[in-house]
Amino acid sequence: MSIEEIKEKSSEGDAVHAVVSFTKDNIVDNNVITTFKSPNGKRVEVTGDVDEAMHMALKADEVELDEKTSRALLRKIDLNILPIISLLYACQFMDKTTSSYAAVMGLKEDLNMVGDMYSWCGSAFYLGYLFFEFPANRILQRFPVAKATGAFILTWGAILCFHAIPNEYAGFVALRTLLGVFESAVTPAMVMITGQWYRTDEHFLRTSIWFACNGIGIIMGGGIGYGLALHQNSYSIIAWKVLFIVTGLMTIVIGILFMLQVPDLPTKAWFLTEREKVLVVKRIRSNQQGFGNKKFKKHQFIEAIKDVNTWLYFLFAIASNIPNGALTNFGSILLKSDFNYTSQESLLMNMPCGAVEFVGCILFAYSQKFFRHRMAISFAAMTITVVASCMLAFVKHSNSTRLAGYYLMYVYPITTICALSCFASNTAGHTKKITTNAIFLIGYCIGNLVGPQTFISNQAPSYTGGKISIVVCDVATLAIIAIIYYNYWYRNNRKDEFQKRTNTEMEIIENIEFADLTDFENPNFRYSL
Repeated sequence: MSIEEIKEKSSEGDAVHAVVSFTKDNIVDNNVITTFKSPNGKRVEVTGDVDEAMHMALKADEVELDEKTSRALLRKIDLNILPIISLLYACQFMDKTTSSYAAVMGLKEDLNMVGDMYSWCGSAFYLGYLFFEFPANRILQRFPVAKATGAFILTWGAILCFHAIPNEYAGFVALRTLLGVFESAVTPAMVMITGQWYRTDEHFLRTSIWFACNGIGIIMGGGIGYGLALHQNSYSIIAWKVLFIVTGLMTIVIGILFMLQVPDLPTKAWFLTEREKVLVVKRIRSNQQGFGNKKFKKHQFIEAIKDVNTWLYFLFAIASNIPNGALTNFGSILLKSDFNYTSQESLLMNMPCGAVEFVGCILFAYSQKFFRHRMAISFAAMTITVVASCMLAFVKHSNSTRLAGYYLMYVYPITTICALSCFASNTAGHTKKITTNAIFLIGYCIGNLVGPQTFISNQAPSYTGGKISIVVCDVATLAIIAIIYYNYWYRNNRKDEFQKRTNTEMEIIENIEFADLTDFENPNFRYSL
């Protein structure tokens, strides 16, 4: 069928169209290929402004990908990509929690912090994060993702080292704010990289692996802090300043390794052969999305703003991260004041939280092999978290029960992992993806801004109000997860009904998955539950 006939059918409102192939010529010429009606009732125009994977996709039909080759390619990707991004994520979480470790090493006393001044050290980080979230996402879209991310890493590592310079509160808070600015790129970058390299059914476990390395960050930070506190009289400068220098230098080294190891696109991977680069594109074809598109598309931005799931995830981010912000900044302090551990003991006793997070999150994600719906796994983990937070908040006479609750709460990151993997799997269209991701991370910042403020200084040492706020937020998070789960199921059913009603197989355009269409526009797209 000719393009003229296709356009004629489109003008008549016919939902069934011919198969149209993208070719090198019409991509180069940037000509309109066709339009079609999407399941949401809107007419979609497909042009040559397509995903960066399209040129490689044109070669993908010429090669065969069997299951054995696919598994070998996956192992190669895992070995070259996962270790460095996991190490990066461990380091960035350790960097965020350095103020918590420094607080029990004398930071508050040395900088004359009184009242809620320390709480604002935690909130200042997220003010910077909030301010720069949209610019960071735009930079990651516009410039090569690995090189841009590497530049952010090197800068925040240097800023972390500079934390050893101030001898007054104002300078320290200013540096915490700048640290938030330059760490704002790391999570969206990891989501983009995961979406580029892995199939939809692989996103949850891989996201869990790198995100759960937050737990490794807790262990590393606690161990470094304990070692420095144990020998704090052996240094020519204050021990907590050494902590910032050591962690900052570690970050700079990881930033250099990241830039050398991680390619900007799979098609530019130094560790893949030319044939394997084509096979990577063939592997991710089933995702119904590609590697990305540098052009900002206004209609995708508007669609993201109008999508109810965007705002459900925004509310989820706020509710789930108020407890996160509180525990990140007050975990060690709570162990010292409420559980009566010494400063050094509180650093050690915080380390099991990291083990629970690392092991628990990966085990929950691995269970997807047996329980296919990741949203159900997220709901189950959040239920455990609600019970654990109640143990911490409401049990009065048993330190061991309260401590068990404190540790068990650290399975809650699996819910955020699920959300991030859903952005990789369930949000199509590159501009829509980065917009949704940015709005989620703005909610993440708001939650982490509010979290430290729920621990009011005049409620020390038990901080009852802060612990109750954790319970309330965990219950709200549980409810939001259930609503998002239902919404994905409902949308899939609606697309299936549209397919039956129009009597079409929906394979309208060959290589449509690389046309940079949104999940609303692409009739072949289905949400991964």
